[in-house]
Amino acid sequence: MIRRGMGALAVLMLAAGCSAGSKTDDPEPSPSPAVSFAPGAPGAGDPYFPAYGNGGYDVAGYDLALKYDPKAGTLDGTATITATATQDLSRFNLDLAHLKAREITVDGAAATSTASGNELVVTPGAGITSGTRFTVVVTYGGTPGQLENKVLGNGGWMRTPDGGIALGQPESASTWFPVNDHPSDKATLKLAMTVPDGLEVLSNGVPGERSTADGWTTWNWSENSPMASYLATVVIGQYRITTTEHNGLPMVTAIPASYPANGPEARSLARTGEITDFLATRFGPYPFDANGGVVVDEEKIRYALETQSRPVYGNTFFTNGENPGVVAHELAHQWFGDSVALTRWQDIWLNEGFATYAEWLWSEHSGEATADEIFETTYNTFNWAEIPGDPTPARLFGSAVYQRGGMTVHALRRTIGDKAFTTLVKTWTADHKDGNVTTDQFIEAAEQASGKDLTKFFQDWLHGTEKPPAP
Repeated sequence: MIRRGMGALAVLMLAAGCSAGSKTDDPEPSPSPAVSFAPGAPGAGDPYFPAYGNGGYDVAGYDLALKYDPKAGTLDGTATITATATQDLSRFNLDLAHLKAREITVDGAAATSTASGNELVVTPGAGITSGTRFTVVVTYGGTPGQLENKVLGNGGWMRTPDGGIALGQPESASTWFPVNDHPSDKATLKLAMTVPDGLEVLSNGVPGERSTADGWTTWNWSENSPMASYLATVVIGQYRITTTEHNGLPMVTAIPASYPANGPEARSLARTGEITDFLATRFGPYPFDANGGVVVDEEKIRYALETQSRPVYGNTFFTNGENPGVVAHELAHQWFGDSVALTRWQDIWLNEGFATYAEWLWSEHSGEATADEIFETTYNTFNWAEIPGDPTPARLFGSAVYQRGGMTVHALRRTIGDKAFTTLVKTWTADHKDGNVTTDQFIEAAEQASGKDLTKFFQDWLHGTEKPPAP
């Protein structure tokens, strides 16, 4: 059909199979490049611990529904892991020690898996393109245990006479759930832990509702701020729990049920809110939506750990009476190490130096030795051959990381002045809240806050093997 008003040229073009305004020499569209899927790395690439963690994805959150039988010592349940691919993935690894994966799905479709040492290698039915959000569900179980480390000490799941404890640094989470076990991949945590009636469960974050059925009780906890995996904890047993509110946040503390209600352990934890408030005046607002602490009665745990929002303290810290200093140390980590976490383990002085310095600040605040006095005593007695800036894996928890780290913080304060130091610290914790950092970033921030070239200062205090001049 030819419409009225069409000219002869238009008729000829239609007859030739063309339309008005069309071009006959357009090139063929280029084919889309083929996606090249590859396995994610079996480690996060940390210079100190290359096998820790994994590559190829970033976890947003872990949702754990677990059941622990203390009589049998078995742990069973399901982990739902939400993550985003950071490369085109053909397969990826999760860290899982001692426990066995029974069934795995990726986005609801069955996946295959193989176990190699502490690595769980997951192959989905189809490749996952970079930038894609995906969900992994792992049903698993077995008898959890510890990760042996002759240099740093064991960490992981410890069976106790009345329950169990998951705790340890630099790795521990992989002994009780499949995880990307490196602090560079922070994620939220939800835990529903079912235990026999009569036992208590403590974990990170905000406590949820409890339900009981057929002789078992399920305890719910949720940590809604991203958390480094080694900061995840669960403590199961018979505990005396105190739940209050401080500054509008839930405050949950616990001591073993066999301990006196007003003993040094309970009195020390009761000062958590007071110490937190003091540290907030120095470091900025408390970064999480819950607070508290747990004392454990287990002779293998001769340390305290800054497990996020709820530090865990070995009972040995209170054998000589009330000890608010250790509480100040672990609470300072909520800013330095937890909210502002490490990108690599080499920079651990950023965690422990500030936590040690917090003890000095608390001592001064309490009317005891001042930060200047503690600095001078430490400065005059320290072995300067040990350095904090690159302590080596064997000295990850050595005195240089703690004491020389604390001295570095105080020397920096003296060098740049109180005003610049306060600006630096509060800006640092605000700008990097829920993130990861390096020493180089801290040096840059210190120079920006002070307007000074601090290259030599940090070289002397973090890497020099001779006594640096005291500022």
